[in-house]
Amino acid sequence: MRILLDESVPWTMRNLLSGHECISVQKRGWKGTKNGALLELAAQEFDLFITSDQNIRYQQNLLRSTIAVLELSTNDIRRIRAVATMIQSEVSAMSRGAYRRIMIP
Repeated sequence: MRILLDESVPWTMRNLLSGHECISVQKRGWKGTKNGALLELAAQEFDLFITSDQNIRYQQNLLRSTIAVLELSTNDIRRIRAVATMIQSEVSAMSRGAYRRIMIP
């Protein structure tokens, strides 16, 4: 799966997603691109967009999106690592256009 990590997601998270091709918004050259335009660009090249932007579901019409979106409740890498198995399961279960939110304690 081709995964785009949002600016708000730590780049080291890619290590938890072995078996997937990960690139960051920054490395793709899309830093500073607003979410609506970013989702449109991402949908052309990626299967999944991972963000910790808590407002994305309110700011964007995700029902019309063709890219899957996974929202994490935090960008704290220690907390993300603690639930790595849950995140990996969610990533594997994601289908095109799906939206999921993971509450990370």
